[in-house]
Amino acid sequence: MMKKTLITPSKFVKNSNALAFKKLITQQQQRFQTSDLISFKINKEQAYKLHIPHEKYLKGATFSGPTDEVKVTKEVALDMYRQMALIRRFELASDQQYKARNIRGFCHLYSGQEAICVGLEHASTRKDSVITAYREHGFQLVRGGTVESTMAEQLGKVTGCSKGKGGSMHMYNVAENFFGGNGIVGAQVPVGTGLAMAHQYFDNLNKKELKDRNVSFVLYGDGAANQGQVFEAFNMAKLWNIPVVYICENNKYGMGTAINRSSASTDYYCRGDFIPGIYVDGMDVFAVYEACRYAKEWAVEHGPVVIEAESYRYYGHSMSDPGISYRTREEVQQVRNSRDPIVRMKGRLIEHGIATEEQLKDIDNEVKEIVQQGVDKALKADFPPLHEVAEDVLCDPIYQVRGRTIDETFTIKTA
Repeated sequence: MMKKTLITPSKFVKNSNALAFKKLITQQQQRFQTSDLISFKINKEQAYKLHIPHEKYLKGATFSGPTDEVKVTKEVALDMYRQMALIRRFELASDQQYKARNIRGFCHLYSGQEAICVGLEHASTRKDSVITAYREHGFQLVRGGTVESTMAEQLGKVTGCSKGKGGSMHMYNVAENFFGGNGIVGAQVPVGTGLAMAHQYFDNLNKKELKDRNVSFVLYGDGAANQGQVFEAFNMAKLWNIPVVYICENNKYGMGTAINRSSASTDYYCRGDFIPGIYVDGMDVFAVYEACRYAKEWAVEHGPVVIEAESYRYYGHSMSDPGISYRTREEVQQVRNSRDPIVRMKGRLIEHGIATEEQLKDIDNEVKEIVQQGVDKALKADFPPLHEVAEDVLCDPIYQVRGRTIDETFTIKTA
C-alpha cells in the first residue's frame, strides 16, 4: 500500500551575495517545527490520466495513481514559488546575455516549464539521480547550482559549473546527483536507466528498506520520444524492474514540428506499453510534485513508470529560433494568460492566505537582485586558461591544436 509522504524543502539556490544567502539559509532552518500543513486540492480529472497495463505486467500490484491532495507548509509553498520565479528571471537574463553576444553557441531556455523541475525537486531527495536533455538551466539551479556558476558556464567562464567548457547544454552537479545536460537527442534515457540500475544494485547490496531506496528521474522531450533507444531502455527497465521514473516533458513542439505532425500517438504516457504511465498537467507544480512522489514510491517497489508532463515553452526551440514561424504569437500569449505555472501558483498562495500580492512582489524583487548579482559576477570572471582545452580530454603533455583559421595554431601543454 502506498504511504503518503510530506514535502521536505529543497536546498534553495545559493546566492553569490553572502548576506542574502545567510538569510535564505536561516529561513530553511526555521521550517517545519512551528509551521502547520496547508492542504492544496488537485482536480484529478483535469490534472491526471493513467495508463494501466495488463494485469500480467502488474503482478498483483494496484497502480492507483497520484492523490487529489498535497499538504505542505507555508514555507515550502513559498519556496516553490521562489524557485520558479528565480528560474524565470534567470532565463530572462540568459536571453539578454545571448542577445548581447556574451553567450555563444546553442542556448535553450526553460521559461514556461518551471513547474516540472521544481515539482520533481520537492518530490525527490538529493540521493535520487536526475538526468535530462539540454534544456537544463532550471534543473542545475534547483539541484544546488548557483546563479553565478550557472550563468558563468553559459558565458564560457572558468567559474562555470563545468569550468566553462560545457556551455548552456552541458551542466552538471554530480555531488548532488545531477548528471546533466546531454546534447544528443534521447541519449540520456539509457544512461539514466543505468543510473537507476546502479541504485538498485547498491540498495540491494546494502539491504535498504523500501523507504530508504532511491530512483533515477530521466527526462526527455516529446521530440526525443520516438527515438529507438528510448524504447530499448523501457524494455530493459521493465525486464529487470529497475527503479526509474521516465518523464517526457511534452512542450508541444519538437524544434519547429508540432507533436501531431511527428508522432502517430501523442499519448506519451502510454508509450511504455507494459509500463504503467501517468499524464500530469506539467504547469501545475503541486500536480507534478504528487505525480513524481507517487511514481517514486511505485518505482522502488515495482519498477519503471512513464510520466508525461504536458507543458509549453514560451521561447523558440533555441535562441536562434524566433518561435513564431510554426505557431502564432496569439497562441503563446493565450497559454501565458491561461496556464502560466507561476501565475497559477501566485493565485493559489493568495487564495490560501499564505502571502499577499505585495509579499510575492517582494520575493520577485529579491530574486531579481539575486540573479543580477550572479550575472554581474559571472561577467567579471576570467575565461579558462588555454591549457584547459585539453584537460580532462588528452593525456599527452603537448599538443598542436588548430585555431579558427587554417594558419592559426596553438601549442597546448597539459602538464
